[in-house]
Amino acid sequence: MIKPKTIIFSLLITAVAAMGASANLQETAAQPKRNLKVLPKNISKENLGKVMDEWKGALGVKCNFCHAASADNPRKLNFASDAKPEKEMARQMFTMTGKINKKFFHAKKGEDGMMAMAAVNCNTCHNGQPHPEIKEEKETK
Repeated sequence: MIKPKTIIFSLLITAVAAMGASANLQETAAQPKRNLKVLPKNISKENLGKVMDEWKGALGVKCNFCHAASADNPRKLNFASDAKPEKEMARQMFTMTGKINKKFFHAKKGEDGMMAMAAVNCNTCHNGQPHPEIKEEKETK
């Protein structure tokens, strides 16, 4: 026959384990989805915020310039969505500036996976404008 203390102890252990599993599921659900394709996958939330702030400043825009509204709540952004073409363009520009910095300025990635020194960045061309000014050359005779 099983002792009542053994049954109570087993139920207590089971309850504690279930609560721990439930807490882990809630933490996972609370973490926003990430869709990082050109930034390091292990970038911290703090560093990701800094990068996004730099890009917003360089283009003079807000988050919704690249990030689409959430389908559930249009007042919130779906940062993982690729619905807006501006997001893909930002990825291409980030890759382009990385190649320029590596080839011409011998820039190397730091421990965080980001370029340690970037001579060319978004602001180089954008200067606080969403679309860089294109200057046409005048014909010389």
